[in-house]
Amino acid sequence: MLIRLLPSSRRPFSSLSEEEILALAIASEEEDARIYLGYADGLRDQYPASAKVFEDMAEVEQTHKNSLIEIFRSRFGERIPLIRREHVQGFYTRKPDWLRKNLPLETARAESEAMEQQAARFYREAAKRVSDASTRQLLGDLALAEEGHEDIARMLTEKHVSEDARGEEDETARRKFILTYVQPGLAGLMDGSVSTLAPIFAAAFATGDTWSTFLIGLSASVGAGISMGFTEAAHDDGKISGRGSPVKRGLASGIMTALGGLGHTLPYLIPHFWTATIVAAIIVFFELWAIAFIQNRYMETPFMRAVFQVVLGGSLVLAAGIFIGNAG
Repeated sequence: MLIRLLPSSRRPFSSLSEEEILALAIASEEEDARIYLGYADGLRDQYPASAKVFEDMAEVEQTHKNSLIEIFRSRFGERIPLIRREHVQGFYTRKPDWLRKNLPLETARAESEAMEQQAARFYREAAKRVSDASTRQLLGDLALAEEGHEDIARMLTEKHVSEDARGEEDETARRKFILTYVQPGLAGLMDGSVSTLAPIFAAAFATGDTWSTFLIGLSASVGAGISMGFTEAAHDDGKISGRGSPVKRGLASGIMTALGGLGHTLPYLIPHFWTATIVAAIIVFFELWAIAFIQNRYMETPFMRAVFQVVLGGSLVLAAGIFIGNAG
């Protein structure tokens, strides 16, 4: 907040000379080409066909840069001023390299489309600020080219990514999503939903006190979430198994574990014991069927088998908790 109140060290775009506008365009095209090559490097192992598309897009950016350099040389000579996007107020920025690593394929495609739209807006505004006819024409042509990059990307995709290759890449992306998010999240949801049933309902029937039951359920759910999250993140770095970032897997597992337990814990904030218990039991019913659905949808487990494993198993754990609570 305080930074916004301080004078900005960036220059207004309106203060740039034509020489600086061209230098900024050259630097931007060069940086975008490197970004596309970075996308290609990150995708090459799993998506070689799409990596080739980004390599060709980088070549297009290099062609734009060379055209800009030619007209700069004809007007201003060989020395190009050092000015970059981060030096200009309100100018679009790019994420640093370490934030662009291991991007999902669809994210890389979406970011490349956003890059082209931003570049097209820049060239349209730049064209308004130059008086030289040849420079203005080039900037206008580049604006049209950037706007047409979606068509270029589509043509390059058709050139390098066949239907079979696209199907394989989509299947690889789906498998990576399942291994990174769905599988650890499902394991966490099952652990949180099922393993906390016995202690929560045992405490409920043993004490008859909703607030005490809520505190026990809250501690069990949060503790299980932290434990599952650290276990998932620590036991596999994903490099050999291909299961993706351990941080992402750990967060998916930990959060879903906590949510699984909190689902039937929160009803015990209701002060009336039987009302809270009935609501919690209804939530347990939906939790168990949701787990069975996810197993069938993403893990390709036959639905009736998933129902038998999860619903029957969860019901037995629930019954054990109630029995132990009443035994006290």
